[in-house]
This record gives sequence, structure tokens and C-alpha cells, in this order.
Amino acid sequence: MSTILDLFIIFFILVLLQPIVRQRMIEAARVRLLKAIEAKRGTRVIAMIHREETLALLGFPLARYIDIHDSEEVLRAIKLTDPNVPIDLILHTPGGLVLATEQIAMALCRHPGKVTVFVPHYAMSGGTLLALAADEIMMDENAVLGPVDPQLGQWPANSILKAVEQKQANEVDDETLIMADIARKAVGQIRSLIINILSHGQMPREKAETLADMLSSGIWTHDYPIGVGDAKEMGLQVNTEVPQEVYQLMNLFPQSGRGRPSVLYIPMPYPTRPRERGQNSTGGKGNSI
Repeated sequence: MSTILDLFIIFFILVLLQPIVRQRMIEAARVRLLKAIEAKRGTRVIAMIHREETLALLGFPLARYIDIHDSEEVLRAIKLTDPNVPIDLILHTPGGLVLATEQIAMALCRHPGKVTVFVPHYAMSGGTLLALAADEIMMDENAVLGPVDPQLGQWPANSILKAVEQKQANEVDDETLIMADIARKAVGQIRSLIINILSHGQMPREKAETLADMLSSGIWTHDYPIGVGDAKEMGLQVNTEVPQEVYQLMNLFPQSGRGRPSVLYIPMPYPTRPRERGQNSTGGKGNSI
């Protein structure tokens, strides 16, 4: 009887440990793959991958997006990278907080080494803003970016402004007027931010303003997909040469589960590499945005 009880206890312990062991194996595989990409391309690789998670016990979805924790982690990764070492940012995100996104975007703009953003599936809203900060965007041929128009709660800022404009002043309550004032400021701030980011990429001011208007003015719905062809027509430096290792990394972030980090990098300083911001992986000059 004692032997059966001992076997049951051992089995119960193994069942409890199995998810922990599996998670550790996945994390180790991610680190190995990051190192392999870095060795192949001679870059610092940062992955910001947001998947919708499902709580194991309750079973309801938990959405992931760019938040302050992500910006803290990415900024630290950039700070640990030698200024001359190129950065590869792998993005899979629906967007997120403007503050966190702006911090990351401006840090990427200030990095002297070349910045490449990889989009294997989608980088919407704030993710698109980060892509604009790159010297080169590598998208899967079916991947998409999206508009960067600000949202106030559940409503697009531009739609709030349009609704108020269609009414008489005495037909609009004070709360709506306040929302409209905030919406107007939000649209202006996002437009200025886009222009500032594109200017770091040496895009002509007039062209940067046109693109900023297109992305922030609400001419599309917030989830409108901007494909590779559209992005190229906008003047962005885009190609579809996404390394196979990027897709392999995505496979290590399954849709369900808990406890996965959304930002990944090798936490150690890197030696100086004589690479200039405008150079591609073969040493030639690349175009800038």
C-alpha cells in the first residue's frame, strides 16, 4: 500500500513539474535561436511578440499590447548594445500605449547603428510607429502594418472630432467637447511624432508630412491593413527577405499559455563593431527613411 502511495505522490509531483520544465525548455530554445540570429547577422536581436494568452484555470483571453514594461525592457536592451552594433527588432503586436511606443521609437532613432524591423505577421498601430523608426523594414509578403491614428477609449479620436463638427455648439454636452479637445491634441501629437521619426530617417520634410497625414488623419479604420505594396508606395524602405529563423522564433511563442516574456534579448553588453547606420548586412549602403 505504501509503495502505491509513493508512486502516486511521485506521479503527482511530475504532473505539477511538467509545465514548468516545458516552459524552461521553450525559453532555452528561444535564447539559442536569438543567439543564432545574432551570430548570423552580426546584430543585437530584440523580440517583442504579443500573443493573446488564455488563463489556464478560467479560460478567458488576456490581450497583450505594448506597455511601459515593454518599453523599459527594450530601452535597457538598446542601452546594453554598443552604438555601432546594428539592432534587429522582431515585431508581432496589435499596438499599445503611446508613451511606451514613443520611448522605444525615439531610442531606435537615436541608435547610431543600423536598425532593422522584422514583421512576420503584423505590426499594427504602435507597431507601425516602431517600424517607421527603422532604416529598413523586412515584412513577410503577407504581413501588414496599420494606421497610427490615436484612440480615446473605445473611439477613434478623428471620429470624435468629426461627430462634434457635424453638430451645433449648443447640441454638444461639455463632456463631449472635452473629449473633442483631447482628441484634437492627440491627433496633432501623433502627427508631429510621425514627422519627427521620419525626419530621423532623412525623409524629406514635405514627404514626411504627407505620410504623417495619411497615417494619423483617420482616412482608414484603425485596423486597416497596409501591405507590402502599399508600404512601398508610401516611400518606406521595405523588402520581403525575412530570415527563416524569425518564423522559427514565432513558433516558440504559442498562442495559449502563461508566463511568457514579450521582450527577449541576451542581457549582456556587446563589443564594438565598426558598422555604420546606413550599411546593410553585406557592408553596402542601404536606403533610409
